[in-house]
Amino acid sequence: MKRRNLILSGLGVTGALIVGWGVLPARSRLGNPSNMLPIEGEVALNGWIKIAKEGGVVLAMHRSDMGQGIHNALSMLVAEELDVPLKHIRLEQAGHDSIYGNVAMFVGTLPFHPLQSEGVNKAFVVHSGEWIVGKVARELGVNATGGSSSVKDAWEHLRIAAATAKASLMLSAADQWKVPLQELKVKEGVISHASGKSAHFGEFAKGAAALTPQNVALKDRKDWTLIGQATARADVPAKTDGSAVFGMDVRLPNMVFASVVQAPQMGGTLISLDVKEALALPGVLKCIQLNSAAGSAPGFAVLAKTTWHAKQAANKVKAQWAQRAEGAIDTKRIESELIEKLKAEKGFTFYEHGDASKAESSAARLIEAQYKAPYLAHATMEPMNCTAHLKGGSLEIWAPTQVPGLARATAAKVAHLSEDKVKVNVTLLGGGFGRRLETDVVAQATQIAMAADGLPVQMVWSREEDMTHDFYRPMQVAQLTAALNAKGELESLRIKSAGDAISPRWMSRVLPALSGPFDAPDKTTAEGLFDLPYGFANQHMAHVSTRMGVPIGFWRSVGHSHNAFFSESFIDELAFETKQDPLAFRLSLLKQAPRYAAVLKLAAEKAKWGEALPAGHAHGVALHESFGSIVAQVAEVSLQAGKPRVHRVVCAIDCGTVVNPATVAQQVESSVNFALTAALFGNIDIQEGEVQQTNFSNYPLVQMAQSPVVETWIVPSTQSPEGVGEPAVPPLAPAVSNALFKLTGKRWRALPLMA
Repeated sequence: MKRRNLILSGLGVTGALIVGWGVLPARSRLGNPSNMLPIEGEVALNGWIKIAKEGGVVLAMHRSDMGQGIHNALSMLVAEELDVPLKHIRLEQAGHDSIYGNVAMFVGTLPFHPLQSEGVNKAFVVHSGEWIVGKVARELGVNATGGSSSVKDAWEHLRIAAATAKASLMLSAADQWKVPLQELKVKEGVISHASGKSAHFGEFAKGAAALTPQNVALKDRKDWTLIGQATARADVPAKTDGSAVFGMDVRLPNMVFASVVQAPQMGGTLISLDVKEALALPGVLKCIQLNSAAGSAPGFAVLAKTTWHAKQAANKVKAQWAQRAEGAIDTKRIESELIEKLKAEKGFTFYEHGDASKAESSAARLIEAQYKAPYLAHATMEPMNCTAHLKGGSLEIWAPTQVPGLARATAAKVAHLSEDKVKVNVTLLGGGFGRRLETDVVAQATQIAMAADGLPVQMVWSREEDMTHDFYRPMQVAQLTAALNAKGELESLRIKSAGDAISPRWMSRVLPALSGPFDAPDKTTAEGLFDLPYGFANQHMAHVSTRMGVPIGFWRSVGHSHNAFFSESFIDELAFETKQDPLAFRLSLLKQAPRYAAVLKLAAEKAKWGEALPAGHAHGVALHESFGSIVAQVAEVSLQAGKPRVHRVVCAIDCGTVVNPATVAQQVESSVNFALTAALFGNIDIQEGEVQQTNFSNYPLVQMAQSPVVETWIVPSTQSPEGVGEPAVPPLAPAVSNALFKLTGKRWRALPLMA
């Protein structure tokens, strides 16, 4: 328990803070009506719901939409409980109250094994940890869209907010009409009575605001008419006709534009600038030196009347840069250092069961393998951008951000303003994948706005700046060892990995108040390795945390993205070495994990595992749990001109209760193609401190013609919703790799597979 206590303490800054908050009563997330914007004709009933004069519903939207459909999903929760048509829900950006914080995301950082919820004592440890960290997260109120947690976090309190609002409206109607409450009915936003009286919600909103309903009950699952139905997304028309506003679409009167150039050497510094030639060009206003803030690199920005003018002038600036004092960063050297640390250091033990050392010492045979994964960029379709306007002592920001509250805090700090003087407008995000959990671009745009003489300024990075100044997925290596007894039976599994820890680096940039001098063990380093569902009698899972100097950040599915490749590829190796079918072998290890076995069986059944495939084709399978969801994938692969071609991916997913099955399928398809890009091509090389991949010409994406057919099969469930945006990413690489082994007899132990 000491290891887990250490991690819990790290999450709460200190053990004393955890204990202190542990005695506080649960903070309500219903909120106050004052949390919502006061607009004439609209009546707020709590911190989430307003009723418009015509009977429409206004929802405080606290999560960012980057294509995952979260605006639609959360609107469905409210429409279901209020009994209104989905088209009657209108969105309003939520404020900065702590009720909008993401509790589920923080609870998800706890490093518990998925099978630890079984048994009274183990369940107590898990539930106690979740309860304590949940309290801390409610107090912090950090509004973040990440960790595939948006629906999971909103599932209870958002439905309660809607049900409470509905109960208040019905009380108001009963009072106004002088009829018994139980005789009222609600359908499509209209309250009616058998006497013939009926009216929409807007008629009762003012009265409802003064009423406090008691014993509010949520709808019974059997009465749902919207949740669980494939529903068209409300954001598609605007994205189709071009009226949707992403960060780069923001246009303000008298707006000027900025182009940014940052130190090309990772960790480098700016020595001098010669801007004479740049300032002589038409349309150029000024050149601004940028200081490092919120993790941004030093550099400069050129301010001009158009983006084109700014970019042309930036190319004319003569800048002198210097390498970091510690010497130039090089990925080949980092890989060698990680392997050495893997051999030399014990690391932090995240999970152990039985006695792996004893099993290894008496083993008839050891099976060992070393796996590697490279740094990866996010490469969102919309490059990094931010618009800022500083005028009259107030700052307004327009940003495609996953963390509006932290962006506000960063902007206020840079501008030397109190946070109440900063307003952040969240636009749609043209891709996030974790990159927009950072606030570096907000810090830069604020610096530029401070020098823009009261003009609004839009800062847009070039694709080259975006690719070479990312917060990358960490490089990681792992050593996996299994012990076989004299009968050829598996006795133990040991996994030790090495690589940088993301969470403490991220916190030091955007949450410095919670970033201590020492790093608590970070779950993201070992997730997908320490939390396997397989029933090995003896297990030992550890990680060696490193600091290699490369800026790293959260990348879609985080540690699972590479660790699943390590673990599921090695599981396949063990099946081969013990002469067992990969599917049957996995099922034999899942006797204590029936949910996992059910998902695996469903994927195998729908893929027709074991049946004949076209000549030159092979199936590979992988099973992985992340963000609360269990995913199994079967990939059908062939070799064309010596390179992998993925024809079909059958995906089974158990993600708890499904709000919109159409969105689940979309997210699975997105995840498969995103993961396939990484598996086949993804690689960031750093030489002499400079990132070599600068655009899609040398950091390619899977093209439409290379995209496989993706089938999504959802396991029916009555459990609470779990993550959907990321869990289908991790199993793809090992499923493809395992199919390649069948085709070639060669085992790929390093990504990308095309290398």
